[in-house]
Amino acid sequence: MKIKKNIAISDTGFVFDPATGESFTFNPTGQEIFRMLQNGKSFEEITEAISSRYDVEKQDFERFYFDFISMLKQNQLIEND
Repeated sequence: MKIKKNIAISDTGFVFDPATGESFTFNPTGQEIFRMLQNGKSFEEITEAISSRYDVEKQDFERFYFDFISMLKQNQLIEND
């Protein structure tokens, strides 16, 4: 799963897709996950990083993660494989 190359994200979580002109705002955890995806991290790597950094069970994080991925797909921020 890859984030589109032209997507820009600011330090404050403002995300801009120049192809569509759409913008989004992510909370700090969303920013962290988005940046890990941009850097090619796997689901397992992201799960381990987030669950060790925050007080969240892996199965709870998994639900959040897949909801987040669904939102990215819905807003066409992920490249088609």
